[in-house]
Amino acid sequence: MRRLEVDRFDGTMVIFIDKEKKYFAIEKSEIEFDLKKGDIVEIDNEGNLSFVKG
Repeated sequence: MRRLEVDRFDGTMVIFIDKEKKYFAIEKSEIEFDLKKGDIVEIDNEGNLSFVKG
């Protein structure tokens, strides 16, 4: 599992950053919960997101 932090929002995308400073973009419509900047999620090997903490 990889832990990602919400870095910012860009239009319909949520931009995440990991501990290695790599960025990831995921469509807001693909995320089943509300997020705000700084929230932490985990993504598994199949691409499933789970909310960790806000």
